Amino acid sequence: MTPQQSAQRLFEEKFHCTPTLNVYAPGRVNIIGEHTDYNDGFVMPCAINYGTAISGRKREDNRFKVYAGDLQQWDEFDLAEEITPNPAKKWTGYVRGVVKFVQAHCPDFKCGADLVISGNVPLSAGLSSSASLEVAVGKFCQQLGHLPLTNTDIALIGQKAENQFVGCQCGNMDQLISALGQKDHLLMIDCRSLDTIPTPIPTNVAVMIVNSHVKHDLVAGEYNTRRQQCETAAKFFGVKALRDVSIAQFKQREAELSALDAEVAKRARHVVTENQRVLDAVQALQSGNLALLGELMAQSHDSMRDDFEITVPQIDYLVELAQIAIGKSGGARMTGGGFGGCIVAVAPVEKVDAVRQIIADNYYQQTGLKEDFYVCTASQGVVVC
Repeated sequence: MTPQQSAQRLFEEKFHCTPTLNVYAPGRVNIIGEHTDYNDGFVMPCAINYGTAISGRKREDNRFKVYAGDLQQWDEFDLAEEITPNPAKKWTGYVRGVVKFVQAHCPDFKCGADLVISGNVPLSAGLSSSASLEVAVGKFCQQLGHLPLTNTDIALIGQKAENQFVGCQCGNMDQLISALGQKDHLLMIDCRSLDTIPTPIPTNVAVMIVNSHVKHDLVAGEYNTRRQQCETAAKFFGVKALRDVSIAQFKQREAELSALDAEVAKRARHVVTENQRVLDAVQALQSGNLALLGELMAQSHDSMRDDFEITVPQIDYLVELAQIAIGKSGGARMTGGGFGGCIVAVAPVEKVDAVRQIIADNYYQQTGLKEDFYVCTASQGVVVC
């Protein structure tokens, strides 16, 4: 059953009537460009065929009555009152935060709703279940109140909710790709200007995601620490964000920064080089050069492991296994915020079985964890169903 079918069925079951508004927002996988978004840099994700559906209808009062189908939990709050976090249920922060900032953007938005949420993005896997939920809630509110919000506005409201309400200092990539994704395309996003370059995925190329089942929680400090270190480095270079530092400029002052703070220098080196890798990856894909894309993905993974220090041994092992099967015809790397989650692999379709097999044969034996393997299709962003 799809999340859309599940949300509609659950709504009828819980509220004893038919929903009048159904929306769906996808999760995402990032092919290259990690931790560059909050540095005003470049990223290249695609929306995937896993996401979050919301079914609901308008109420006659100001209350939001929300049922999270996957968690079998309720939440209720009133739009006429101050919307505050509910620390007992973390998921409610993504819903309440978005509604709060939709109201800040459109103060006349006061209509309540009954709604049900259902999704199939694996939680804590680095595929952006939170952004998918935020964008779905934003789109639901926009449609419910006929609000003058673009999909880009909805994405930025989702980011604001995560930053200021939930407390994770994420960039804007996850919400933007969930809102703006294009079918059969990767989307290179300039996270400063919000300009996008759609890059078609060649028809014979598969995007594979492997969930390590090492759970991560980005609110737990490490993500926010990395962001602070990047801001420290930007101040050192006298720029607004690390996006403004070229590789040549970085190399010129690398020793000086290392002497001051070796860890901050390593974080900056990752971001500066990763931004260039994204730009190079767009050209590699446009010219159909999968070998070069694979090299760039490998460099990205090494940089995340050694300079940004956000991988874990299980993730490194999955990348190593995938790369053995893929050879020079594509690449693999960690994807997402880090400290667990997933790897992404890009390779010709005929390599999928070999990648699946080598991981099935070795990963559990080595780690005691069982992976989940997904072959994804690049999907459309948020839609009203």
